[in-house]
Amino acid sequence: MSVAVTSFAIFAASQVGTPGPANMALLTTGARIGFRRAMPFMLGVMLGKQLIIWPIGFGLMELGTQFPGVFTALKYISAAYIVWLAWRVTQLRLGAGGGDVAPGFLAGLIVHPLNPKAWAMIVGGFTAFVAPGTSSLMATASIAIILLLCQAVLHPLWVLAGDGIARRLSGSRFEPYLMWTLAGLTIASVLFVLFAGAF
Repeated sequence: MSVAVTSFAIFAASQVGTPGPANMALLTTGARIGFRRAMPFMLGVMLGKQLIIWPIGFGLMELGTQFPGVFTALKYISAAYIVWLAWRVTQLRLGAGGGDVAPGFLAGLIVHPLNPKAWAMIVGGFTAFVAPGTSSLMATASIAIILLLCQAVLHPLWVLAGDGIARRLSGSRFEPYLMWTLAGLTIASVLFVLFAGAF
């Protein structure tokens, strides 16, 4: 009756650190407005995952078992939203952040609740790394803390990477291709989650 903390931490780090809709949003935000101005958005992204973890830990999985259509609908609504965000990325240009309104904490807060990869990761965490009979509080708190620590280490790296890319490519002839590549990677990450059947 416990949580496989070490195994889940390795799984969580691999998931939080790899490309996905949230990391693409962090990379793009860092590229547009720089690391310092992106910090409120990044903090929102980090805490937004908690909005999924705790309800799942305290019964949302049971709701999904009784009404599987709820998760199916959420999956496709979330995917459509992320694809729309990716399209917007193609219209943006690096280094435009000086006059842009920086996306803030609240904008970051909704990224993970609308991110199929986050749902898949969290559901996978509860189903694969929590032993039967473990209390909901212990399981949920363990998963919540481990994921938050992974995000605190890895999310800033994505924002910094975006900031560094902007400094090198802003205004160059490669800039539009980069934005289309970022959008394509975002869409690919969503399609992978949809068709891999993880969520």
